[in-house]
Amino acid sequence: MSYKTILVQADLPDTVANGVRLASQLANDNEAHLVGFALSGADQAIAQCNAAVAGMVALPTDMSALTEKADALLAGFAKQAQGNGVSSFETRRIDDTPDYAIVMQARYADLLVMPQGDASGTPSAVLQYVMLHGGKPVLIVPTETKVEQFGKAPLLAWDGGQQAARAINAALPLLKRAGKATLAVFNGTEHYAAHGQQPGADMATYLARQGVQVEVVQKTTKQPIGTALLELAAELNADLLVMGGYGHSRLREIALGGATRDVLKHMNLPVLMTH
Repeated sequence: MSYKTILVQADLPDTVANGVRLASQLANDNEAHLVGFALSGADQAIAQCNAAVAGMVALPTDMSALTEKADALLAGFAKQAQGNGVSSFETRRIDDTPDYAIVMQARYADLLVMPQGDASGTPSAVLQYVMLHGGKPVLIVPTETKVEQFGKAPLLAWDGGQQAARAINAALPLLKRAGKATLAVFNGTEHYAAHGQQPGADMATYLARQGVQVEVVQKTTKQPIGTALLELAAELNADLLVMGGYGHSRLREIALGGATRDVLKHMNLPVLMTH
């Protein structure tokens, strides 16, 4: 099992170096095809209607200013990917509504690589939407922490649930290359029938059969789980956090679960999430 198509966001100048560097590393390790995408902001609905808002005409020059900027960023991505030794890559400019367009692109990739958010570290609404609706794992790169390499000492959040199981399975190509993974179980006896007799033991056995060296750590905490996970990651010098992304959609409102929200807001290491 390996990643064969990796999709990376390449249109944010302040964060692209981190994301493209890690995506390039993954592409090289997995002999994968790397796709860099840029959001131009030139929504097709505007172009088709020839109006941005009522009474305002969208001229071709208005659209070209947006598309030229995106193309310049993609040229920078291509140069960086080539410099990182990626043998197979391409660029894609997206002229459409960001959240929906990225979700559609995700259908044809094994893994997405996206930045945490803006320069302040605030998780972007687009990232949250893609994580909850994309149907594929997302490797989220921290905004304020420079990451040279990752995946040698992963921390796995395990609560016996479906999302956590999906996240661990999606991370297997990384986990098989790791030195040793730590499987963290917080308050393992709190939820009835979430685990077997020994919380974490069954998942550890599954991972061992996959060739992953793993150690189970059981913790009892009254802290928010997201906070406890990040503190444990710091204590262990973990360089990757793998966890399920929890949340649900209420009409157009995206509501994230507490642990997911806390980790996305305060993360200082790469996080692989699935929903």
